[in-house]
Amino acid sequence: MKSHSITLLGTGLIGMFYAMTLHGHRGRDRITTVYSRTRERAEAFAAQWGITRATNDLKAAIEDPETDTVIIGLPNDQHVQAVERAAAAGKAVLCTKPLGRTAAEARQMLEAVERSGVFAGYLEDLVYTPKTLKALESVKAGALGDVLWVRSRETHPGPHSAWFWDAHVAGGGAIIDLGCHCAEIIRNFVGKNNRPLEVMCWADTLVHPIAAEDNAIALIRFENGTIGQFEVSWTFRGGMDLRDEVAGTNGTIWLNHFLRTGFEMFTAAGGGYVAEKAETETGWLFPVGDEVHELGYNHMFTDMFEAMDSNRAPMETFYDGYVVNAILDAAYRSARSRRWEAVEVEWRATEPMKPLRRVAQEIDGYALVKEERMHGNKLKQILSDKATGRIIERVIDLQ
Repeated sequence: MKSHSITLLGTGLIGMFYAMTLHGHRGRDRITTVYSRTRERAEAFAAQWGITRATNDLKAAIEDPETDTVIIGLPNDQHVQAVERAAAAGKAVLCTKPLGRTAAEARQMLEAVERSGVFAGYLEDLVYTPKTLKALESVKAGALGDVLWVRSRETHPGPHSAWFWDAHVAGGGAIIDLGCHCAEIIRNFVGKNNRPLEVMCWADTLVHPIAAEDNAIALIRFENGTIGQFEVSWTFRGGMDLRDEVAGTNGTIWLNHFLRTGFEMFTAAGGGYVAEKAETETGWLFPVGDEVHELGYNHMFTDMFEAMDSNRAPMETFYDGYVVNAILDAAYRSARSRRWEAVEVEWRATEPMKPLRRVAQEIDGYALVKEERMHGNKLKQILSDKATGRIIERVIDLQ
């Protein structure tokens, strides 16, 4: 099997998770060059993870002739430069979320990799969590019928590094940081060929003394009538809450990825690191058995490198990242205008989604709205007169 030699750009928390994954679960691919803004940080990271070369020269790191793949784990304002340099160097490029600070930046990166013809993958880890992948299989198999509504929630006490809090560097606040995860989770469940049409969003800065938003809620309306909803916050206390809900005509899925994992522990003494964004080391704790696995990194990198090796598109592409940025742009416009805002995107899907329209079951010439088993072994039917729209109910004794 093929192995890859990797340049890793960035030595923060995301760089650590990437190194844990690549040097652990998928051990045949190795980071051989690491870049950080300071040589001291680069050398310390290299020593920790057994990386051969460490540098604070971005150009040299990307153009290293010994590596074939560049993984970008840098602050958002550095993504365009890094992607364009990697593409120009003919390297495969994998970029963390969000792809850009805006859809315009994401489009610029998409065009750069397409012009160069290099492999490109969007590192949106939360669509690769084991629970999400299993849920997507069930949805595609028809277990839920037609998907009607998807809710995705990511909240925690706030980011770990200073640059996230700078609206210019990051491109915004909680929406760009967390909403990018939620929007792409929603797209996967409603169908990626389901065009996002418009967004209604509320956002505000409720707690922190920053220029960016620390809370937001948004609705996304899709072409076939499906609705997506995301909730994001940097002010949620108690850890990191990652939850998704999918409602369909024939079923429902509830996913809880992080705050409730089936592992609960009480300690009065404390025991060190618990999980990302955990706020305490004592009391009732909710440790995560294997963070990189539960957060999707293992499956994500497996998909990326297998796609690269087999000359196919990965599950998450730069185009997906661009669509996400377009949705978030509309969310920011809506938060300012306080009205629905159109999603401005170059749409590439060639097969439109079928609209959500079900043929109602008929009973004695009426359309069945609902039926329910009641106390006393009775069946209640709610019916609609197809000619007049009048709603009636009928109770049937089943004894």
